Amino acid sequence: MSTQPVTVLVVDDNELNLELVTHVLEAAGHAVRQARSGPEALEAIRGTAPGLILMDIGLPGMDGYTVVRALRADPATARIPIVALTAYAMANDERLAMEAGCNGYITKPFDVRTLAQTLARILEELGPRP
Repeated sequence: MSTQPVTVLVVDDNELNLELVTHVLEAAGHAVRQARSGPEALEAIRGTAPGLILMDIGLPGMDGYTVVRALRADPATARIPIVALTAYAMANDERLAMEAGCNGYITKPFDVRTLAQTLARILEELGPRP
């Protein structure tokens, strides 16, 4: 990813996806925290804000759009980069994710060989964060 490793919060209710993304990001030198639901993600962020959030959209109960909107509405979390990592791949889905406040959009299945580089590019485009 970027020249500096970041802590990434991966939010996904699918255990296999969660473990795969964690493995790919840890192999690229990043610290990874996991959440399996929207409420769990919000709780994890309240402790220590991550440098990046990978957000599944199709979460049970509280979907990813709702979580992203809640994060954007809170000044303490409003500037955390959030990238949707989702199986929602229709043309309208990306627009909805960006309107909710995502900074990027990656569809599943994703390429494990390029995931870390794609995230690095998104972080680079966003520039330095406070």
